[in-house]
Amino acid sequence: MTETIRTSTAKPGPHAHAPSADGVSAKGLKGGQLGLLAVVVLGISTIAPAYTLTSALGPTVNEAGLQLPVIFLIGFIPMILVSLAYRELNADSPDSGTTFTWVTKAFGPWVGWMGGWGLLAANIIVLSNLAGVAVDFFYLFLSQLTGSPELADLADNKALNVITCFIFVALAVWVSYRGLHTTKLVQYSLVGFQLLVLGLFVAMAFANWSTSETAIPFSWEWFDVTRIETFGQIAAGISLSIFVYWGWDVCLTVNEETANGKKTAGVAGTLTAVIVLAIYLLVSIATMMFAGVGDTGNGLNNAENHENIFTALASPIMGPFAILMSLAVLSSSAASLQSTFMSPSRSLLAMAHYGALPEPFSRMSRKFATPGFATIAAGVMSAGFYAVMHVVSENVLNDTILALGLMICFYYGLTALACTWYFRHSLFNSVRHFVLRLVCPVVGGVGLFVVFVQTAVDSLAPEFGSGSEVFGVGLVFILGVGILALGAVVMLVMSRTHPGFFRGETLKQDTPALVVPE
Repeated sequence: MTETIRTSTAKPGPHAHAPSADGVSAKGLKGGQLGLLAVVVLGISTIAPAYTLTSALGPTVNEAGLQLPVIFLIGFIPMILVSLAYRELNADSPDSGTTFTWVTKAFGPWVGWMGGWGLLAANIIVLSNLAGVAVDFFYLFLSQLTGSPELADLADNKALNVITCFIFVALAVWVSYRGLHTTKLVQYSLVGFQLLVLGLFVAMAFANWSTSETAIPFSWEWFDVTRIETFGQIAAGISLSIFVYWGWDVCLTVNEETANGKKTAGVAGTLTAVIVLAIYLLVSIATMMFAGVGDTGNGLNNAENHENIFTALASPIMGPFAILMSLAVLSSSAASLQSTFMSPSRSLLAMAHYGALPEPFSRMSRKFATPGFATIAAGVMSAGFYAVMHVVSENVLNDTILALGLMICFYYGLTALACTWYFRHSLFNSVRHFVLRLVCPVVGGVGLFVVFVQTAVDSLAPEFGSGSEVFGVGLVFILGVGILALGAVVMLVMSRTHPGFFRGETLKQDTPALVVPE
């Protein structure tokens, strides 16, 4: 069906591409390439259940103890509320800039720019983290495959670790640069494999839990939130839990490239979050029953197990099939490393398209209809961040996960509140609008900002996270709050070099939504 392209009285971005009725958006992205299944697979790939669990399960248990399952449920509440806010905004303005575009339309260019920065920072942080996990499990897989334990120790060689990380990032950038057709082929196989292996892991953990020396029986008390002692524990646990759900918003980032993007992208985001919740509850319960939460042996609170839970538990649970778990985490992190590039590349594209960043970020690959320059730039930034973090942090994975939680709370919360303000004139037009445009966004957004503030205050202490510090200030605080402060500085520079956007000339509240093919 051909639709009429709507025009706007607002000035177009200085480097905008001409609109077309053939399925190509004004930015140059090709529409109609993805259906619901493909977008859900892309969302699950970005969340990467196997990777997120092996990275976050230990730190979350350390904060929440036996209440791990209820922390996952509590962490899911703001996620589902925010995802509903995203659906409302996407139905009105399906734009690849997502947070940047929507917050700008709601609160103006200055707040919108910081929202876009928060999204970019979160993605750069997690891309470096994904690469780190891929490196660890790559050498572990080689060790298991060849029967040479010394190969696993190669991941501890900092120079070799960083070089291997650069190779993984380069491969992910190459696939992303080639576009969504190549991405779909990669993601269907890798996501399917990791879900099958996780299913095998859960089944064998349930079947063999009583044989473990640290095993504990299932209890409904694990779902009792009143057994968590302090709000600080809840905030830290939720912050870590938020990390394991993060990534579903990539479903909205590809809205301009999705068939019936106004509806499909929003539905895919919500559906992805629900599927992942089910996976996490099953894996966490099975893992707790088999390993317990003690600090010795297989126990989830054993500090030696924190960085990679599946490394410690795969052999006791899966026996000779343990190598499959190593391969699953490797494929999970590699798949997510590739699919996660969708978000920062398209956000950078949108920001440049509307004149908020330099022109090169809006350059498209003519052959593949992808944001070529932005994709490469995101790869360079994530690889550089990983290299720096590997030098200054004693525990790269733990510190970046905690810092990532701060970034997610910031830009998800801001987007949720933007939904309510953007639709403020229609909040009481119907029960649906009241619930989806007022209640859900405000509860989700305020909840995330409360966690943001609590975690930021706690992370000032050097002992928060790995214990790494800079001049007596915890590294997690430096990463989380410091990166936001850096964003404010960059924004001031951009306001001098690109004043049109900050004067509201390129993106306004009444800027019409792009027409996305049905």
